[in-house]
Amino acid sequence: MHELEYLMDKNGQTKAVVVPIELWNRLFLRNDTSDEDLSEAMEDYCLNKAMDEAKETPLLNRDEALAWLES
Repeated sequence: MHELEYLMDKNGQTKAVVVPIELWNRLFLRNDTSDEDLSEAMEDYCLNKAMDEAKETPLLNRDEALAWLES
């Protein structure tokens, strides 16, 4: 799965985001992409990626979840 990458300056401030070509093509190959479409597409991509990663994460039982929240 493709990752968004963040480029930082020497002070640790985010200066740019590297967007996977798959997402870039979906967003910019259309000539009628509005700012709202771009924002929604980026949000959809990130949410779908998070859900895909969550499927691969083991579930915690109640005690493990409480211990994790306390840490």
